[in-house]
Amino acid sequence: MDENTVRVVAIAGSLREESYTRPALRHALDAAEAAGASTELVDLRELEIPLFDADDDEAGDASELARRVREADAILLGTPMYHGSYSSVLKTALDYCGFDEFENKTVGLLAVSGGSFPIGALDHLRVVCRALDAWVLPHQAAVPNAHSRFEGRELVDEDVRQRVETLGTRAVQFANIEPDPDSFESRENVGADERAG
Repeated sequence: MDENTVRVVAIAGSLREESYTRPALRHALDAAEAAGASTELVDLRELEIPLFDADDDEAGDASELARRVREADAILLGTPMYHGSYSSVLKTALDYCGFDEFENKTVGLLAVSGGSFPIGALDHLRVVCRALDAWVLPHQAAVPNAHSRFEGRELVDEDVRQRVETLGTRAVQFANIEPDPDSFESRENVGADERAG
């Protein structure tokens, strides 16, 4: 792989076998590959990620997860919407990461729901990424009423598929965006760095 190739890593925040989050992220990653990136899907089912304990922040496969995220140029976060927010498994994964993994990185957001538009999950993830000084793409992808948007693992709703693919393309396009200068807010946000608990 060329050292200048953009690396896009997607984290699938669902443990369900028949999850719609993973195939939606795969569509985004396919678009990122078409735009010239190398890609990886981090399937949290394949890693041992225990509940976060600030006294043991390298438990299980946490350091492996952090390494894979840290090596990315851009990160896609995908989640089902549970009770108006994102999944607990994704929250736990993010708790094991910090500024080393996210600061000044481009992040794209994708949320899936069985019902209406999953705006709460997207908004809450945006807040977390802002706390980590990531640069979150303005474009985000939502897959509402997911069961009617897929046939098997294929995203067949053309409008939704286009939004998901655009997310992957934008992740590559803006992977090396120039970060903003340090701000008062970023200097005050020591909690994410120290993972104080």
